[in-house]
Formats: sequence, structure tokens, C-alpha cells
Amino acid sequence: MTLRSGLWLPLFDELADPAVVVRLAAEAEESGWDGLFVWDHLRWRAPVRAAADPWITLAAAAAVTERLRLGPMVTPLARRRPTKLARETASLDRLSGGRLILGAGLGSDRFGEEFSRTGEELDDRVRAAMLDESLAVLRAAWTGAPVRHRGEHYVVDDITFEPAPGDVPVWIAGFPGNTAPLRRAARHDGFFPVHLDHPDQLAEAVETVQRLRAEAGADGPYDVAVGLPADADLGAYAAAGATWWLTDFDPHAITVDEVRGVLRAGPVAP
Repeated sequence: MTLRSGLWLPLFDELADPAVVVRLAAEAEESGWDGLFVWDHLRWRAPVRAAADPWITLAAAAAVTERLRLGPMVTPLARRRPTKLARETASLDRLSGGRLILGAGLGSDRFGEEFSRTGEELDDRVRAAMLDESLAVLRAAWTGAPVRHRGEHYVVDDITFEPAPGDVPVWIAGFPGNTAPLRRAARHDGFFPVHLDHPDQLAEAVETVQRLRAEAGADGPYDVAVGLPADADLGAYAAAGATWWLTDFDPHAITVDEVRGVLRAGPVAP
């Protein structure tokens, strides 16, 4: 199985300048990388001080590249209004010529207190319901047909979201041993397991997702992305079902030189 390679960048400190990330995106495309994915955070715990907005950064990267797949990996939908996200995703997908991949998940207050310091929802179960409802609104909005939605958390009263994007893949993030994220991932276009410890753990999760998709009659392409350092046994994870490798950097110490070193070493061989 071919393993595609993507730079996965925390937009912190030295990488909090969108112009820096734009240059890295151009270099990545020239060096044969397949994707550029960025973290979506308002803040992070010390010693991180600075952070960039993922959507503006991705839009700038889209404007200087032609082939790289682009997207937030991942965005916590519970702290984003789905109607605004519908506009943002459609605009970015059209700007990039259909290269957007939307990574979505619950998010966590653990690393940056992003929810508790801004009055956002802290209960995981409530955020999970908000995530599913947001995804339903987005899927409806992307069709270009009028959206009529009245749910527990969101209301959209007969709004048409035009221009519509192309076919935007949605990758769902979650812990591989938890049933709910696996079921959610099976309903969409990809799975991004977080905190993997071993290829066998990935293989088990992939088997579960494939079974759930088969039971639902789902077909078509499906991606499994893994965040791993450059010195990991990437072949073992590819054998376990991974289709994408995303570069895993330490967010507390990431530097432009470190990213450029990984970038210039090149993507994994297909």
C-alpha cells in the first residue's frame, strides 16, 4: 500500500508567522511531499507563547502551491460555528482547487485550557454531540442545496451555502481503543488515530473501522493517517493500514530548522 507523506505542523512560536509556513509549504511541494496539515489551537501550555490562525495560514499556503493536499488536523468543531465553517471550508477548497481535507475531532482542554478559559463546553459527551451535529450541517451545506436544520445545538433556517465546494474528505480523530470515534470515523472518509503506541493497535482499529463500513454498505476510498516521528517504523504502520504519514513534532520545541531538516530529507518512498 502506498503511504503518502504530509508535513503536520503546530503553528506555534517560530511557526506562528504564516509567511514562514507559506515558504515551508512551497518547499514541501518542490520536494515531493503530498500534504500540509496544521494544528488548530487558540493557545498551548508554556513554554509555547505564540500561535497562528490555521485558516488564514492554510489559505496563504494554498495560494502558493498547486498540488499539496491541505487542511486542519484537527479542528475541534464544538468551538466553531458550523455555518461559518461551511463558508470557510468552501472558500478554502475553491481557492486550493479542491485540495482541502477537513480533520475533525472533539478537542481537549488538557493542553491549553482553550475551552475553560473561553467559556466553551467542557463535557466530552456534549462536545461529541456538537461534533456530530456540526458534521451533519456541513455535509448538508456542501451540497449547495437549502439547509434546514433544527437540532439540539444548532439551527439553520433555510440557508443555501453557495458557492459549494468540491468533494471535501472528512477525517475523524480519536483514540483508537474508543468505540465512539471509530463509529464516527466509519461514517466519514478517514480516520486519524491519536496517541498510537504500536502498529498492532492501529491494525485493530483499522479492522474495526473496515467492519463498520462494510456493515453500513460504505464503499469508495478511505484514508488512515498516522502522526509519527520521522524515525518511526513507517513500513510497519503502512502494513497495519495507514495510508498517510504525518510528521509528528514536539510542539514545545519546534523550530523552522527542524522542520526544514525533515522536509529536505524527503517524503517516504511510495
